[in-house]
Amino acid sequence: MDSLLQQPWPAILAAFLIGTSKAGLKGLSVLNVTLMALSYGAFSSTGLIMPLLVVGDVFAVWYYNRHTEWKPLLRILPIMLVGIGLGTWIGDALPERIFQYTLAGIVLLSLGLLLYRDLRPGQLQKIPPFFAPVMGLLAGLATMLGNLAGSFTNLYFLGLGLQKNTFVGTAAWLFLITNAIKLPLHYWVWGTINADSLRVDLQLLPLLLVGLVVGVRIVRFIPEKAYRQFILAVTALGALLMLAR
Repeated sequence: MDSLLQQPWPAILAAFLIGTSKAGLKGLSVLNVTLMALSYGAFSSTGLIMPLLVVGDVFAVWYYNRHTEWKPLLRILPIMLVGIGLGTWIGDALPERIFQYTLAGIVLLSLGLLLYRDLRPGQLQKIPPFFAPVMGLLAGLATMLGNLAGSFTNLYFLGLGLQKNTFVGTAAWLFLITNAIKLPLHYWVWGTINADSLRVDLQLLPLLLVGLVVGVRIVRFIPEKAYRQFILAVTALGALLMLAR
C-alpha cells in the first residue's frame, strides 16, 4: 500500500472531496469512502482515510470555530461515543450488506420526515425526543464501521434547523473529537493504520489541502436555503450509494 499505483484516480479524487467536505460541503462522505475502497479495499481504506479526516477536521475547527454551538453537539456526542464503542466491538462480525441496507433505509426514512416538515411548515415542527439519541447511536456505529457518520449527523443538524456556518462549525468539532478517538482504535485494535497507510496519506495530503481551499470558496457563495437543499440532496445520494456499493 506504499504507493498510489494500484488505482490512483479514485484515491486522488477521494482526498480532494474529503477536503471540500470538511470545508463545508457536507454529505460527500459516502463518495469518499466508496472511492477509497475502490483503491484499497473496504476494510483497509477505513484506517487509511482516518489521518486525512483528522487533518480536515483540524482545519474546519480553526476556520469555523466561532460559529460552533455546543448545546446540540454535547447532546449527540455521548451516545455517538457509545456507537463507536459498539462498532469497535462488533467490528467485522456484522454482515456488511445487512449493515448497509439498514443504514440506507434509516437515512431515506429520516430524509422523508425532514422533507415532509419542509413542505408542510405548519406540521411536524418539532423533531421527536428520540431523534438525537437514535441519530447519535447510528452515527457512532456508521463512523466506526465505515466512516459514514455524515448522513446521520447531517440529518440531526438539519432537523435542528442550524444555519450554514453554525452547521459546519458544530460538525467540525464533533468530528474532530470522534475521529481523534477512532485513530488509536484503528491503530491498536484493527491495525488499519500503519507505516504503509501513512505513506499513502502523505501522498494524498496535497489533494486534501486543495479541496479545503476550493470548498471554503464554494461554501462562501452558497445561500442558506440552497445549502440546506444541497445537504438533503447529497445525503439522499449517499443513501442510494450505500445500497449500490
